[in-house]
Amino acid sequence: MTSVPFFWQTTPLDQMTPEQWESLCDGCGRCCLNKLRDEDTEEVVYTTVACRLLDTQTCRCTSYLKRHRKVPDCITLTPELLADIDWLPPSCAYRLLRDGFDLPEWHPLRSGTRDSVHTSGASAGGRCISERHAGSLENYIVDWPGEWPENSPPCMSLKQSG
Repeated sequence: MTSVPFFWQTTPLDQMTPEQWESLCDGCGRCCLNKLRDEDTEEVVYTTVACRLLDTQTCRCTSYLKRHRKVPDCITLTPELLADIDWLPPSCAYRLLRDGFDLPEWHPLRSGTRDSVHTSGASAGGRCISERHAGSLENYIVDWPGEWPENSPPCMSLKQSG
């Protein structure tokens, strides 16, 4: 018996429906953490300071539909923008699929539950502070948002071999 491939394995990112595209977000909240870019090296440095709209426990935006009015520099990720963005965390579904990899087993589309992103260690939940309460971003620089969750190897490639 052969299994039917998942939509993200057969549909290019730029051909997904809005619903498919939105469902790729695993809800980790790491893209909502403030980042700094080194002026000399262009290296992206992650912090544990979250956008003021991010619920720091659940990693859900508290005003998703109105976020651009409240946070004008909030980015709406699109297939067109995805090609030029270098700050998404390595386990981000958009980045993985863009780079030819599959989704990890803990991704909600695979596990069937939104909790799996938190139990896997991929989430920023409980590990970040709202920008409303933080001081200088330089005091909150960390490595983990730019790394794979502990004990979670990178996903297998979607690219066909041979």
